[in-house]
Formats: sequence, C-alpha cells, structure tokens
Amino acid sequence: MASETANSRTEVSKSSGQFSTFFVGDLFFGVDVLCVQEVLRFQQMTRVPQAPDVIEGLINLRGQIVTAIDMRRRLALPPRPGGQAPMNMVVRSEEGAVSLLVDEIGDVLEVDGAAYEAPPENLDQAARDLIRGVYKLKDRLLLVLDTEHTVELAQAGAA
Repeated sequence: MASETANSRTEVSKSSGQFSTFFVGDLFFGVDVLCVQEVLRFQQMTRVPQAPDVIEGLINLRGQIVTAIDMRRRLALPPRPGGQAPMNMVVRSEEGAVSLLVDEIGDVLEVDGAAYEAPPENLDQAARDLIRGVYKLKDRLLLVLDTEHTVELAQAGAA
C-alpha cells in the first residue's frame, strides 16, 4: 500500500502540472488537463434502467455515446439545489470518454509539485477514496481526482 501511494504521488508529480478544475459542493477538484476531452453545458440524457445510482444517464456527444456520472452521488453529497443544472466535464479513461456531472467549472491551474501532499485524514471517506492527493493553494486545497478509480467503480457497479 505504501509503494502504491508513492507511485501515485510520483505519477501526479510527473504530470503536466496543469489541472482543469471544478467544484462539487464546497470541494475543489482538479483533473490533469491532458485527461479532459471537453467541457459542456448540461446535455439531454437518456436514463439507463437498473444502472447504479451514480450513473445519471447517457449523453450523445456528436454520435459518441458517453456515460454521465453524477459526482454529487459519487461523493455521497446531497442533491444539487433545485433549478441548478450540472456541467459536463468529459474525461478520457481507459474505457473511453465519460462525463462527470459537476456543479461548476473552474479554471485551468498550473501548480507547483512542491505543494503536493497525501489526502488529509479528515477528508470524508467517500471523497478520500477518489483522491490521489492534494495541492495546497493560497486560499484552498486542490483535490486531485483519480478519474480511472472514479470511473472503474461506477462501471463495476453497472456490471
């Protein structure tokens, strides 16, 4: 487990250092900018019968069918306030493109590798399971999302 954590830390340090950011509730996440395919406003979705609760549905992205994962449900957070439509952050994974439904899209940030640390112990367990580590920024923590882990668990639930 210790070597796994060390490998994850090295992996993040070797990344581009640029992260596409987004908010889910009051949590501030980053995804390696090279993993992001595109960012879209809310798209019409088709529900998937008997799919895991975290899967909101499927979207048609210019002929490509993409699974949409509700990050609020994935993180065990309360539903979005009424009338607030989520945004789609489409990321590339080993399984193909997947849309993460998030509350708000942030900026692309370049971070200093020296500010990287392991996830804090006081982070909620649902979020902690999906985080590779954190970067200490001037006014907040940037939680580095492990997109492969986030997508794998959702797909395992669908199987």
